[in-house]
Amino acid sequence: MPFPAPRDAAVIDIGSNSVRLVVYRLEGRAIWTVFNEKVLAGLGRDLGAHGRLSPEGVQQTLAALKRFRAVLEAVAPAETFVVATAAAREASDGPAFVARVKAETGLTVRVLSGEEEAHYAALGVLAGAPEATGVVGDLGGASLELVRLETTGAGLGVTLPLGPFSLGLSDGFDGERVRRLCAQRLAPVASAFKTDSFHAVGGAWRNLALLHMRLSGYPLHVVHQYEISAAEALDAARLVAHQSKASLERIEGMSKKRSETLPYAAVVLESLIEQLDLKRIEISAFGVREGLLFEAMPPRVRGLDPLIEGCASLGARQGVADDLGRGLEAWLSEAFATLPPVFDGRDAVLVAAACRLADLGARLHPDHRADLVFEQVLRAPIAGLGHAERAFLATAVYARHSTAFNPPELEVVERLLNPARLRRARALGATIRLGCDLSGRSAPLLARSRLSLDKAHLSLTAEAGYADLLLGEQTSKRASTVAQLLGLKLKIT
Repeated sequence: MPFPAPRDAAVIDIGSNSVRLVVYRLEGRAIWTVFNEKVLAGLGRDLGAHGRLSPEGVQQTLAALKRFRAVLEAVAPAETFVVATAAAREASDGPAFVARVKAETGLTVRVLSGEEEAHYAALGVLAGAPEATGVVGDLGGASLELVRLETTGAGLGVTLPLGPFSLGLSDGFDGERVRRLCAQRLAPVASAFKTDSFHAVGGAWRNLALLHMRLSGYPLHVVHQYEISAAEALDAARLVAHQSKASLERIEGMSKKRSETLPYAAVVLESLIEQLDLKRIEISAFGVREGLLFEAMPPRVRGLDPLIEGCASLGARQGVADDLGRGLEAWLSEAFATLPPVFDGRDAVLVAAACRLADLGARLHPDHRADLVFEQVLRAPIAGLGHAERAFLATAVYARHSTAFNPPELEVVERLLNPARLRRARALGATIRLGCDLSGRSAPLLARSRLSLDKAHLSLTAEAGYADLLLGEQTSKRASTVAQLLGLKLKIT
């Protein structure tokens, strides 16, 4: 059954602090952001004090929505979702605001309930990391949504008034008062959400993660699936909570409005770590918006692996041979499955993903191809990809194009990969190069040969009548490189 044709979809997300338009290109299971604009309007700024929307925030939001409507009319996506969250849900004048949006912009706003918001946040996390377990926490301007991840998907969810606006942002930050409020509001539900793994969703926590990266000298500034131990996160949160607003504003890349809300997010994270007995925090760049898109996908598409599909989509953009990735996977995966695992059950997925990237860079100049594809894969917005896995795939695609190993960011690779994973990535890339050169990048011709491994040998054989396929200096040279990287002797028959 063919996959759905690529299409564009848009989400307008009217939050308590920001209003955002994101236009996505959907290529089967792969989700690509093609346009992203945010306005920190502060719609829910007065919610804690007065129970009403901020008049200034309403004006800024309406101005943003009018612009977004003009963009949508030009882009004409196949599907558009317009949703509002805690501010419009909780404010006494929320219904009037929704009606005004309809009258002035023509946009029909769906106001999500707290349970719906938690549900879509969890679906978003699963869209970006399908093997995620534990609890999702989506922190917005006015509320915190907590939801358990069950084996069947999103489970129990609640919404709590733990966003900066609900914790008294308009009164100025008082750390002890905010801690007391967090403790009081979290205590009734804490026992139901105790977990080792916590998936943090929301702009404030993404900024905390970026700050932690700078403080720790972390070399890869990719926030999605960035992992922090609870102890490290607690130290970072306490540091932020004790900084003055002026100090936070001096941090590179920190906006004035974000520096106001960051201490509140830090204290909320402190309380969660302490009351939910968290062991590790993983940041998700996916949330409610991606959850809406994920739910709308056909079930057979939702069931696909996002890493494999994302790599297939990325590789196809510059590729030449449409079936090469699948052909390479069929040719080498059985042999690589005999090797000791280096990624705890993820090896087969990573092999399949690397094969889908075999043609990436095919249209680039060969003198620069290896460096360019390495950088692209290391930071590509592909879902289902941890940071060590990023370095693994980037190393594999580099080795697919270069026998010398001198990638542009070797220190990143060496920090994120242990020696065993580094050797395996280089061997995988060299094997993909062997398969491409052996067959002229033809999957049907590649299928006429067989690659196998045993304890001592890497064996390359051909079907009867195709012995000439294995002849040639290039084939022998490429096969020798693979054997050397795997610590084996080469046998060509």
